[in-house]
Amino acid sequence: MTEQQPIAPAPPADVPPVSSAEVPPMPEAPPAVAVEPPPVVVEPPVKKDRRVLRAVLRWSAAVVVLAAVGSSTAYGITRMERTDVPGLATETDGRWTYPEITKPPLPSGSPAPFAEANPASVHHADLRALLLPAPEGAKADKTLAGRDGWLAKKDFLSVYGSKEDRDDLGQVLTDHGLRHVAARGWTAQDGTRTRIYLLQFDSGQVADVLQQDHLTSYDSPNHALRGAAEVHTDEDFPSEAEVMNVRHYSYTESKPYGAEQVRQAYLVSGDVVGLVVQSRKGGAAAVPFQQTVILQSQLLD
Repeated sequence: MTEQQPIAPAPPADVPPVSSAEVPPMPEAPPAVAVEPPPVVVEPPVKKDRRVLRAVLRWSAAVVVLAAVGSSTAYGITRMERTDVPGLATETDGRWTYPEITKPPLPSGSPAPFAEANPASVHHADLRALLLPAPEGAKADKTLAGRDGWLAKKDFLSVYGSKEDRDDLGQVLTDHGLRHVAARGWTAQDGTRTRIYLLQFDSGQVADVLQQDHLTSYDSPNHALRGAAEVHTDEDFPSEAEVMNVRHYSYTESKPYGAEQVRQAYLVSGDVVGLVVQSRKGGAAAVPFQQTVILQSQLLD
């Protein structure tokens, strides 16, 4: 039996044989080009100017310190009395030293003079307790004490110079229903004489009419005080000193005046009309007058 040789499988009929001559040649690789790396630029180190750094640090520290000091100073001033602040010391501008001033208590259940529940703007506190106390070192004027602290109408009218003015104003006060007059006066250590009068009526409307029609006019009061025939509006009285619920009309005697200079101010606060008078031989200083008017106004507010 003869050995059979393996038979190679025939190629598929649909695939023609491929000769090596038909294979396209591979493209030649382009010649290699040497690429040089970009030059490395090394910047020189920046030299820190120590003087600049020190200056910046100093200014930063100064800002922090100033902010802290400013805050503590503002807080300190709000906690200090006026006399403790160097620029506001009373000794430098002629202010007087008054005792601690507090408003008197209201009767139980009574509204404040300018509360919504008080349309007539009546001061229910005792009128005598609304008078400004005398400053330290002053000598009280006992002639203004009156009886039980109430001054008679005729004694109030004696502050006016002419009989005609006293008679006219006396009738006006009666017609407007004057209820009470409280007064206080003193002579300060520098010789300035102060007199304060508070007149009370039935309502704020009555007090307003009295002031507008009978007491004051544009440049001068309607009735001259003793020793002050020629007075005019005090242009130097600071407008920022106005108290919210108190109107003041300030006048001063201009030169040439007599032995004394007289300053005066009418106050209108609800049902109360006030009169503040200061006089002094040689001239009445403006600062204590303004101070007295303002403090009395604050008590009436």
